[in-house]
Amino acid sequence: MRYEFYNYFEKNQSEIIDEIKKIPEKIGMPNKYKGQIGLSGGSGSPPLVHKDVAEAMEKSSRTLMKVSDLDMEIRKIIKSYYGDEYDGAVTSTCEAGLHVTYDSLFTPPFTGRGQSYRSKYLAPYERHLHHQAGYGRPFPPQYKDLSADRGATAGELGVYAKRLNNLETVIVPLSGADYTCHGIKYHPSTLLLNVDPEDSIKEIKKFANINREYLSGIASIAYDTPGYGYGVKDEENTSMLQKYLGALAKYYNIPYVADNARGVPFVGTDIRKINADVMVISTDKAFAGPTGGLIIGKEDKMVQIRRALGLHGMRWGTGSSHGKAGYVAFDPGKEIIAGLIKILEIIKDTPEKLTKAVDEMYKIVMEEVKEIKPEIAEKLVITKSYNLMGIEINYQNTWENEESIIPIFSIEDMYSGTNIIQTGCRAMGISPTLGYDANMPFGPNIGTTDEYGVLMEEPARYVIKSLLKMLEVLNEYAIKANK
Repeated sequence: MRYEFYNYFEKNQSEIIDEIKKIPEKIGMPNKYKGQIGLSGGSGSPPLVHKDVAEAMEKSSRTLMKVSDLDMEIRKIIKSYYGDEYDGAVTSTCEAGLHVTYDSLFTPPFTGRGQSYRSKYLAPYERHLHHQAGYGRPFPPQYKDLSADRGATAGELGVYAKRLNNLETVIVPLSGADYTCHGIKYHPSTLLLNVDPEDSIKEIKKFANINREYLSGIASIAYDTPGYGYGVKDEENTSMLQKYLGALAKYYNIPYVADNARGVPFVGTDIRKINADVMVISTDKAFAGPTGGLIIGKEDKMVQIRRALGLHGMRWGTGSSHGKAGYVAFDPGKEIIAGLIKILEIIKDTPEKLTKAVDEMYKIVMEEVKEIKPEIAEKLVITKSYNLMGIEINYQNTWENEESIIPIFSIEDMYSGTNIIQTGCRAMGISPTLGYDANMPFGPNIGTTDEYGVLMEEPARYVIKSLLKMLEVLNEYAIKANK
């Protein structure tokens, strides 16, 4: 019984963590690595920036320059790769990029005579819903508190406060997805390994037609792996579901915004191939850049976004600016833009400086997975992704067999401190992977590469071995829980 299964893990958390703590010693991991290595970067624990990126930021901080010139350099880099019909802008964070994009493209105008109308945007019911789907009041109402606990400050002035004026989010479940309750916190988990893009787009079209009178946009994640629901690809390795969403947005003449927070431009999901209008990327998660957000989009959409950010030129004559506007609070500062220019040049001109470390880490994963129980190993879906600039391990299929089962922790477990995978990583002295909803994306750069992004095999192997051995421990307790 699933409910009793997770009650067992709640009651035995301390014992399980004590067992996990022993793993580093059992595998011979030197003490010097504890607290210095990890699996994936995020807002709370960003990866280390490349030395040449840090040097570019340092140089900019001591050089007199116009920030608008740096903005123009960003535009030049984006256009040189995606084409002249695309443009770019930098914000302080990825979340800031989503906020200004949605407010510029999805919300109704707040000036004009008469009462304001409401608008709605469609969002598939997928992972990280409190980000890309969190800017409108949820519809249908059954989803109104789905994101209530997904922040450090939940409620009116936490997650709810980001909702924009007169905007609703129409949430559409995906065909083939599993939203069963899991975890110690016992909350719906978004298990997306078996998403069917053909049937899913039929459902999304149905909701689009129902809400067509007020429909202003479509938003989804832009990841490219099976664990996020995008495992079905075309011959160019492009997600079919994302292509369908882009085509649907074009049919209704509304923008499609792709949230690629843990993604990489140039080598990752291609905005052109999925026909998205705007893609927003976090510059401090998947690649070794400074903390910030990068917006890439079609020129006509970027005009409004750049105006909102104060980048579209002064009112009287100049073609570019870096001045006051509605979203001046999202200004990243010149050091961030200078560092981002450097890392974008590296990714565009010499992508192997990043992708080689991913290739080598993937090789280590495939070697080390052979050392764990075969009944677990054969159920893992392991995917290499240059968009995530790392590897995804999904263990949803371990629930097909009681001998391979590994507990699934929800995102609410992550925020409440009851996700044993993350707590266990910390107990071993490792910065944890996201590790919820049976999905674990991770990559280099958390103490496993040198200052130029070259993978260091020893710490990388220890961190991967530790993660896989922890899955074995969780499996042992899962077998006990089922007896």
